[in-house]
Amino acid sequence: MNIGFIGSGNMATAIVGGLLNTGKVTAGEVFVSDASKEALDRMAGRFSGIHTSTDNLEHLDKLDYLFLSVKPHIYEPVIRQIRDKVAPGTVVITIAAGKSREQVTALFGREIKLVRTMPNTPALVGEGMTAVCPSDNLSQDEVDAVLSLLGSYGKTEVLEERLIDGYTAMCGSSPAYVYMFIEALADGGVREGLPRDKAYKMAAQAVLGSAKMVLETGTHPGQLKDQVCSPGGSTIEAVGVLEEKGFRSAVMEALRVCAWKSGKLSES
Repeated sequence: MNIGFIGSGNMATAIVGGLLNTGKVTAGEVFVSDASKEALDRMAGRFSGIHTSTDNLEHLDKLDYLFLSVKPHIYEPVIRQIRDKVAPGTVVITIAAGKSREQVTALFGREIKLVRTMPNTPALVGEGMTAVCPSDNLSQDEVDAVLSLLGSYGKTEVLEERLIDGYTAMCGSSPAYVYMFIEALADGGVREGLPRDKAYKMAAQAVLGSAKMVLETGTHPGQLKDQVCSPGGSTIEAVGVLEEKGFRSAVMEALRVCAWKSGKLSES
């Protein structure tokens, strides 16, 4: 199984690392192209044995899967360059915000096997969340194979494409919200006298552990919250302040405007 990448940035690096670390593919089955030889040399130095090239066309005829891992504004020139060389059986996987399957198909000028995905940056540490929107012309076996590849760097969820803006607001952008929360937790700890370096570490671990409790126990987040809030205790006092300050409504409103903006970007 040969897998190609056009673009060798952070997300491509995360995906290649996940694929190799989980044994989904061998280094000899990975083909990466990029206009920057310096970037390719960095990736080749990190992943010994992969194939690299500054020519996007060099390896196209060998590929079973092709990740378009360039910035959204580069999609049009790259696709116009490669569209006549991509084999009919190659599954094209996009990871760019604001690029619908319809837009990508139009750039290719023909029907292709296409999967729109939206990962988030925790993929860089193997804990990504990726929305997957496959075209109707993929078989279930092909969809399952794509999910297996994407699962090498986190979790996946198949979604209808009409839901992608809501997903982007909730998962694609949410690392920024969570980082703000971790920073605020640490600032609060520092205000109570904790050393800042220890405060960041402890706050981050508290968030990580809480998230794992939700995922691994299957318990409703509200129930888990209730388990921490003893009657008349300190935690319920803190929860009361968060409610007074509009914590939950602020998060929900942030997602609403983020989804709206994501939709506007898709229209442009």
